[in-house]
Amino acid sequence: MVQASICTIGDEILIGQIVDTNSSRIASALESIGVRVTRMVSFGDDRDEIIGNLKEELRHNGIVIVTGGLGPTKDDITKSALAELSGSTGYAENKEQLEIIENILHSRGLDVLDINRAQALVPDRCEVIPNRLGTAPVMIFRFGDGECLHTLYSLPGVPFEAEGALPDILKDIKSHYRLTDIYHRSIMTYGIAESALSEMISEWENSLPEDMHLAYLPDPVKGVRLRLSIYGGNRADEEKRIGMEIGRLRRLLGDSIYAEDDTTLQETIGKMLKDSGKTVSVAESCTGGTISHLLTSVPGASEYYLGSVTSYAVSVKENVLGVPSAIIERYGVVSSQCAAEMAEGVRLITGSDFAISTTGVAGPGGGTDDCPVGLVWVGVTSASGTETVRFQFGNDRTRNIERFASSALDVLRKKIESETND
Repeated sequence: MVQASICTIGDEILIGQIVDTNSSRIASALESIGVRVTRMVSFGDDRDEIIGNLKEELRHNGIVIVTGGLGPTKDDITKSALAELSGSTGYAENKEQLEIIENILHSRGLDVLDINRAQALVPDRCEVIPNRLGTAPVMIFRFGDGECLHTLYSLPGVPFEAEGALPDILKDIKSHYRLTDIYHRSIMTYGIAESALSEMISEWENSLPEDMHLAYLPDPVKGVRLRLSIYGGNRADEEKRIGMEIGRLRRLLGDSIYAEDDTTLQETIGKMLKDSGKTVSVAESCTGGTISHLLTSVPGASEYYLGSVTSYAVSVKENVLGVPSAIIERYGVVSSQCAAEMAEGVRLITGSDFAISTTGVAGPGGGTDDCPVGLVWVGVTSASGTETVRFQFGNDRTRNIERFASSALDVLRKKIESETND
């Protein structure tokens, strides 16, 4: 299998001044054609470090893709480092890139300076893919040949320019390498911690074929994604084999699985509501509108999302949602009884088929022995009745709000599933 390394060059990346988004896009593109990315490396604007690191990456990988350091200023030294690495003895002017540079600058009302023309000069040992979105061309350096071919692609660091170059780079890779399939399939789970999930499926995981790899990808909002991968082989066979393993996994985890591939809870809920022709509304306290935001972030949410009440104050819970003051006086705002009344109240107001509610203590203050920080009650209701579920999380306010909202969505998802699948 052809392996690749992705390298980003620039002090600005190492000091956190900019975020590297190029590597993830490049990795995804390479994976789509059967190239396995084994390493992602960042290093600064130092000539010796650039040359040393790239030599090492070329030694271990058939393909090395480099971004950054191709600008017109003196701190952009990638081109000269690549010239030395490749054994180039001089530079040649790429007329097509020079014409692009002139057109870009003239369109902006700018003069073409010598520093701009210099970007069309490339080491004489490289091939060029013109960059039609910017001034720095893509340079290709080949080392060796046949089965021992190693190729280095140097891309501009500007994200939209790097992304724009990918189709030509993928085409070049396909023409020079014998590629095999990479097949991934994911299962999305919610409500089981990563460690507990690992225990639950340990026997299944241990019985996986040697060429099938499992990864755990936890996320506080999405839950734990389980990704099965096979590198190499025939795609049709890979799909069939992984499909059989996922069937076994479903029997182990049941309704803790909410989707396949990288799907969110809100997308899953949206599809279920669309398919069943049902609607939903929300009453939020501690989540402050987060659930409503997540639901409406899905395109087409207007088909099933009717509205919400963000009832932070007790007076809004009582006067808008209709929570009886006696319930709050006896059980408190953060209680099963209050959550149930909130859900029923918003469903009555909107006329929705389903409704969800949250009331809790996000923190960091406000907790008591009976009602600690991180506690949330979720209410869910429909024509079949009302249920409440209690969750307890930690002390971080931001993380609590995320988890409160996601847990509520999962409760809603299971309610819809149980009633629409009957």
